[in-house]
Amino acid sequence: MELITPGIGLLFWMLLMFGIVLWLLKKFAWKPIMNALKEREMSIQEALMSADNARKEMEKLQADNEKIMAEARAERDTIIRDAKQAKDKMVNEAKEQASDEARKIIQAARIEIANEKTAAINEIKNKVAEISIQIAEKILREKLADSKKQKEMIEKLIKEIKPN
Repeated sequence: MELITPGIGLLFWMLLMFGIVLWLLKKFAWKPIMNALKEREMSIQEALMSADNARKEMEKLQADNEKIMAEARAERDTIIRDAKQAKDKMVNEAKEQASDEARKIIQAARIEIANEKTAAINEIKNKVAEISIQIAEKILREKLADSKKQKEMIEKLIKEIKPN
C-alpha cells in the first residue's frame, strides 16, 4: 500500500522540487518562451494582415480590371457604331451620287433625243421643200415648154404685181 498512498516526506520533496523547477523555469525559460510566443503571434498577425491587404488589393485590381473591360467594351461599341454610321453615310452618298448621275444621263438623253428629233424634222422639211421645188420645176417646165405659154405667164405675173 505504500505505493498507493504517498508519504509526507515524499510529498514535501516533490513540492520542493516542483517549486525549484517552477522558479528555474520562471527565472530562465518563462521570458524566452513568452517572447517566442509573442513573436509567433505577431508574425501570424502580420501574415493575416498581409493576406487581408493582398485580398483587398486583389479585389481592387479585379474591380479595376472589370472597369477597364467595361471601358474597352464601351469603346468597342462606340467604334462599331461609328463604323456603321460611316458605312451608312457612304452608302447613302453613293446612292445619291448614282441617282444624280442617272438623272443627268436621262436629262442628257432627253436633250439629245429632242435635238435629234428637231434635226430629223428639219431634214424632212428640207427634203419636202427640195422635192416640192423639183415637182414645181417639172410642172413649170411642162407648162412653159411652149414660148406662147411663157409670154402669157409673164404677163399674168406682171399684172398681179402692182407697183406701190
